[in-house]
Amino acid sequence: MADLTTLESLLEMGFDRNRAERAVASTGNQGIEQAMDWLMEHENDPDIDEPYKPPALAETDDDQAGTQDSTSGDLAEASGEVSQYGDAEKKFMTEEEKQQQVKRLEELMRLKQAERRERERAEELEKEKQRRKHGQELQQIRSKIQDDDMKKLSELRKREKMEDKMARQRVKEKIARDREERAKKFGGGGSSSTSTTTTTTTPVQPSPASPTAQGPPPTKKEYDESRIQVRLLDGSTLTAVFKAQEPLAAVRVYVQVNGNMPEGQDFTLLSPYPRHDYTDLDMEKPLKELGLVPSAVLVVIKK
Repeated sequence: MADLTTLESLLEMGFDRNRAERAVASTGNQGIEQAMDWLMEHENDPDIDEPYKPPALAETDDDQAGTQDSTSGDLAEASGEVSQYGDAEKKFMTEEEKQQQVKRLEELMRLKQAERRERERAEELEKEKQRRKHGQELQQIRSKIQDDDMKKLSELRKREKMEDKMARQRVKEKIARDREERAKKFGGGGSSSTSTTTTTTTPVQPSPASPTAQGPPPTKKEYDESRIQVRLLDGSTLTAVFKAQEPLAAVRVYVQVNGNMPEGQDFTLLSPYPRHDYTDLDMEKPLKELGLVPSAVLVVIKK
């Protein structure tokens, strides 16, 4: 009993004739498996459902007869069986045989589809691995940048503290020198009281220095700039330098422009140590008045 041709098999399985003809032609009529593979690979092509136009052939009866002979040859090739008689006339399959043939082809197609899904799943897993790897590398870069910024900020603070300490030491030394000079100037003499029997010399205590003679009080260094580090919602940081008289709102605008904030996201700022949530009124105050000079760390929080 002869099998169905590739085209007939595809039609029996429910494929559109236009798609079936394309598959058979594109695979050179090499068999049902090649045709099904082609259909699964090209099912999303934009021109898959356009009317199929076979290659131009000479419009002669001989060519049409040759086409019919070719179709008969395809039937013989697909089944591997040829009629025992010399006229090569194929026998028609019974309905039961057709059903069995269709079931076999459907099972073959299910296997092909399972193989394709497994292949696609493996490709997706590989893509996910690459995406995670790139994400980890990006996070490491961000962490390194953040650590470098924190180190620079820490070094800046240490340098500022050292400068303040040295300035205070210089003031203390000047005050000590002034006291020594006043002690030498006013503490060298004394008063003596003489009687007929004994003479007692009482040292004169140095007069207390007047408040105005103690030297100028330590002067606090004035800063006209502030280095602000802002920690964003995603854990990354921004660092920028602002004028000491700029309002806190300038920092908020800088974060909105450069912080990759979600569109429409409302937020405010706070100081972590000691904790202080800044209100809308604080936004109009200068950084110097808010105690954010010469440097500060702020945290972005959602409203």
